[in-house]
Amino acid sequence: MALLADTEPCVRCCTMPEARHPEHELYDSEERFRLLVQSVVDYAIFMLDPGGRIVSWNAGAERIKGYAAHEIIGRHFSVFYPPDDIAADKPGTELELAVADGRLEDEGWRLRRDGTRFWANVVITALYDADGSLRGFGKVTRDMTERRSAERALDERGRLLSHLIRAQEAERQRIAWDVHDDTIQAMVAFGMRVQLIADRLPAEHAEAMSRLGDTVSATIDRLRDLTFRLHPPELDHSGLPEALSTYLAHVVAEAGLTWELRHDLRREPSPEIAITVYRICQEALTNVLKHARASSVTVSLSADDQGLLVGVADDGVGPSPDAPGRREHFGLIEMRERAELAGGWWSMEAAPGGGTIVRFWLPTPPSEASAERYLPR
Repeated sequence: MALLADTEPCVRCCTMPEARHPEHELYDSEERFRLLVQSVVDYAIFMLDPGGRIVSWNAGAERIKGYAAHEIIGRHFSVFYPPDDIAADKPGTELELAVADGRLEDEGWRLRRDGTRFWANVVITALYDADGSLRGFGKVTRDMTERRSAERALDERGRLLSHLIRAQEAERQRIAWDVHDDTIQAMVAFGMRVQLIADRLPAEHAEAMSRLGDTVSATIDRLRDLTFRLHPPELDHSGLPEALSTYLAHVVAEAGLTWELRHDLRREPSPEIAITVYRICQEALTNVLKHARASSVTVSLSADDQGLLVGVADDGVGPSPDAPGRREHFGLIEMRERAELAGGWWSMEAAPGGGTIVRFWLPTPPSEASAERYLPR
């Protein structure tokens, strides 16, 4: 019986699940982490020893840089830098900064195995052991070439758009000046002669001549309104909100509508963005006057998502169900194309409570910040 009793614990031990040793758990955890790092293909993740020599290499590093592990491990990481960076000792400087600050982040050109260049985002982290001794560096590199190319394409598109807008506005301004200084002045002189002749004619002919003079005066008013629409002087001198306010007071109010302008802008956008906003609003308000049968209109401007969000809302009849097919006239197409050329979006829909609201958003490039000016509050 004693023998049986002595063997019972052994029987129970053999039938229980095997206990996991903490060292086994640590090993499994490290193995899982190693597999994770080795399997990542979108980032080059590798380690350097304190002198900058490569001691590990993952699948992402092989894909991005073109080296197999056996070709690169043991070599100094400066092999990835262009000759001018090596001459300036950029690799050594980056390691020194990583030691001083704990980490370093940089963007710049790097070299692949075949000698081609790619634009890289690089993070170097200094690694220390429990005693505080430097054991090396962790380096993560991401290929940003496609994103940089896209950003440069957008920058180039922005520059071309800027040149196009400036050229268009310069031509509008030239036409406005020509109409004001030449055509209007000639019409004014003609009107004065007509009035002079009317004063000297017999009564039966004077009335007809006076009506001709009234027609000339009405034509002069229309030409002056044309010059105002062609080039708003307030946009150059007072900024976008003031230019829109003047337009609303001059055009919308004179048509018998009440209006309101709301804005929370603290800075004036760039001239290109300002004139694009003005022209789209101008076309939207023209549509309101022609088609909406509205009694009031509200224009709103607000900074939104690194850009400018604009709304033009009226209380008129609203868009018809067949509006996309019937009312997709040149004005709507022009508004949409202006917004999209500037990298933004445009929409037209029924407003809550009746009427129509035109909304559009234009991006405000960060590079504009230095050119912005504060608006009066």
